[in-house]
Amino acid sequence: MKRLKRQKPIAAAGRVKVNGNGAAAVTREPDSWRKQKLAEIHHALNSDPVAIETLRRAAASKGGLLTDELRRKVWPKLLNINVYDLPHKPGRDVREKHKDYNQVLLDVRRSMKRFPKGMPATERAALQEQLIDIILEVLRHSPQLHYYQGYHDVAVTLLLVVGERMAIAMLHTLSNHHLRDFMDPTMDSTKHILNYLMPILEQVDTELHNFMMRSEVGTIFALSWLITWYGHVLSEFRHTLRLYDFFLASHPLMPIYLAATIVLHREKEVKETECDMAMVHHLLSRIPQDLPYELLIGRSQALFHQYPPSLLARRAALQPRKSLSISTFQSFQLSTLHQRPDSVLQRLTKAQGTSTSTSRHSRKASRQPGLEAALPRDRGSLWGKGNKMVKVAVWGLSATLGAAVFAVAQTAMDWGPEVLLQLF
Repeated sequence: MKRLKRQKPIAAAGRVKVNGNGAAAVTREPDSWRKQKLAEIHHALNSDPVAIETLRRAAASKGGLLTDELRRKVWPKLLNINVYDLPHKPGRDVREKHKDYNQVLLDVRRSMKRFPKGMPATERAALQEQLIDIILEVLRHSPQLHYYQGYHDVAVTLLLVVGERMAIAMLHTLSNHHLRDFMDPTMDSTKHILNYLMPILEQVDTELHNFMMRSEVGTIFALSWLITWYGHVLSEFRHTLRLYDFFLASHPLMPIYLAATIVLHREKEVKETECDMAMVHHLLSRIPQDLPYELLIGRSQALFHQYPPSLLARRAALQPRKSLSISTFQSFQLSTLHQRPDSVLQRLTKAQGTSTSTSRHSRKASRQPGLEAALPRDRGSLWGKGNKMVKVAVWGLSATLGAAVFAVAQTAMDWGPEVLLQLF
């Protein structure tokens, strides 16, 4: 097996002491790296513009984003989502006559194991209803997207961390970028992504690659890993979250690099298995739950840099096929570079709301000469109570300007309040 190039480790924070020989020694405090990382993430979030590259490195490096509270702040930035401009909660009509409703319903009903153990049944049921609506809402707004089984595994991970409205925004962005190739009407694009797996193995371990080719196992064993971002196959939710941190900060092909890393990690097991398609598939399709995820994430990054997609594309099957996920990734990354921190977005949102409200009242006042200027704000009670001020204004107009104005106003009164208010 070829050795991967090691990346230089980032120095950990610690105290420098001089030992008895006069040499400097670094003594690291417990969890000092965690404290330093928290500080770096908060500083990146508060920078203007947001230091998105720092956030990407934090999401991919040891420990990921550490807490769900930080994920709720960082995940939107990684996808260029304004937390103060989220979509509204879906209405009940989102389920009406939707072609995917029945399949989504079945998949969500079968997703009980994806919810935390011990969660009350009523709470889980409520979240499952939200999950159905989230998926259908995204599909309704992007009719070019096609639902696939496993999509709900991505959606439920987002829902459990960021809540319904943010989950809709994140799922919409992911569906049009990172997951886009899986949402075609056929599986051709998905197969194209899977076909990157064998060339990676060939570059690193020719013997393992040849063994798998002789067994004719193919790559279908990694399908559920890829299309659910491993959410469907991992029993520990914390491991799923760690991988989502990693994938959200990475190239859309990173899940297939991780798949290759897992196979390489299990090299000995694979080679000791009978060289038979069914036997090798059975082994690889059951992913171990005790994998060293931090180690595998680091190796996946090293593989990506040593054997980038451009190098592997010549070897991958269906080479001419255009991948929307890959082709749009660079422009998507560039779009995330000029985001404002949430504190600034909040002020801008409030200022915009105040400006819009003031402008609306100003336009309204400018349209209120004569009769409407005398009308009360409560339009609903205007006609039912026979407002005297309206009658006086009409009579005054009649006396001053003549019968023509009176006729117009009287006719409007007969039609109703909305007509009169529109006239002025």
